[in-house]
Amino acid sequence: MKDELCLERNGHVAVITLNRPGRKNAFDEGMWVQLEAAADSLEKKPPRCLVITGEAQGPFCAGMDVNPDNVQIGKIQRAIEDGDNDSIRAVLMRIRAAVDRITGLPVPVIAAVNGDAHGGGAELAVRCDLRVMDAEAVLRFSEVTLGLMPDWGGGVALTRLAGPGVAADLILTARPLPAAEALALGVVNRISAVDKCLDEALALAARIAANGPRAVRAALRLIRAVPDVSLKRALGLETELATELIASGECYHGILAFLEKRSPQFPDP
Repeated sequence: MKDELCLERNGHVAVITLNRPGRKNAFDEGMWVQLEAAADSLEKKPPRCLVITGEAQGPFCAGMDVNPDNVQIGKIQRAIEDGDNDSIRAVLMRIRAAVDRITGLPVPVIAAVNGDAHGGGAELAVRCDLRVMDAEAVLRFSEVTLGLMPDWGGGVALTRLAGPGVAADLILTARPLPAAEALALGVVNRISAVDKCLDEALALAARIAANGPRAVRAALRLIRAVPDVSLKRALGLETELATELIASGECYHGILAFLEKRSPQFPDP
């Protein structure tokens, strides 16, 4: 199988590159299989930070490949004809599970939106913890133009990220969202110089990876959990996580380096 999705590791940072330029990095059955394989590898040996991007000089991702040669589209078409909701649900849950596994890794996941991200591509970006977006890139939640809706978890993620009003505007109109407006709305964290998106995302990843890995994981777990729990539970979770983190002894490395006026060298968890 051709590598349409590449996983590379460089020190503490891993990079997934979507590499199917002939279809604007849109996902078909083969790409989902390769994303699942990448999830297997990353779950077995998590990096300190993960970056997801599109191949150089191309789009980030056009979402789902809706061409007839995608076997998943064939399955959905047959299920529609047969009135088989369970088969449709099975396809959607398989897709969602793969995205959940990647964006649910216990490490920060950064989307380097190097080019246009439409449909599921925009969803994948907002499912990540952080987003760096090329100044000339465009996000577009385009599903309704095809008689569809977000189903990679992006509708939920966008609503939590930017609020229901912004989500309704972007999802129901399917209008293009340029980088400057995406930053103003809080949909992305940073805008890169043109053609420098991956470089800036890698610099961000390296800065995160230089910090205490247990500390980063614990803080990230809290950040991800807060929208789902009450204030009381969130405060309790913060105390629980901080207690476990201090008890791990990772702070010895950071505090000693601070006192000795040097950069800390944290061991892997």
